[in-house]
Amino acid sequence: MMPAARESLLDAAYTALARRPWSAVRMVDVAAEAGVSRQTLYNEFGSKEGLARALVRREADGYLAGVERALSAHAEARERLAAVAEWTAAAARANPLVRAMLTGCWSRRLPTPTLSPVPSTSAVPAQRRADGPLPSPTDLVALVRDRAVAAMAGPGTSKADAADLAHSCELVVRLALSCVAAPPGRGGVAELVRSALPPQPR
Repeated sequence: MMPAARESLLDAAYTALARRPWSAVRMVDVAAEAGVSRQTLYNEFGSKEGLARALVRREADGYLAGVERALSAHAEARERLAAVAEWTAAAARANPLVRAMLTGCWSRRLPTPTLSPVPSTSAVPAQRRADGPLPSPTDLVALVRDRAVAAMAGPGTSKADAADLAHSCELVVRLALSCVAAPPGRGGVAELVRSALPPQPR
């Protein structure tokens, strides 16, 4: 199957999830929405559980791609971290799967795939990856932190400075998540980050 068709099926599954609880989403409806046969859907994902894992994996990847974009949007370190915080809060507010992955709070409306890997017999590389481990909230925070450190620590960065940067990155993500639960006032999450961090974290 072409990657575009797989994306169409995942888009259809996400749309269906927006309309009804995952338990009420039917594979036949997802296939029809994407314009493929139900057999094609099963060939690609194996089962409804496989589809759920692939959907969660895609949304996690999309969130992390947004983190990368935020990190490249500014030159100054504090503004990069403010952009990461804004993206994290916005993504968690807009996307229930991203919110669940970041917080660990999975509502009954959502699929709840196990985070540990499952046996995979799929011939589809993307599905084998989805059948692997899915990120826990701790994993996602660490992935964002590591990406931020990699983007901002130069070749001459000392171990101490890199550790300070890692601490600042983790603080920023956790601050952003708190803003999902309790939205900040004027200035939003970016202003909170700016006030919490020194002007030039290394």
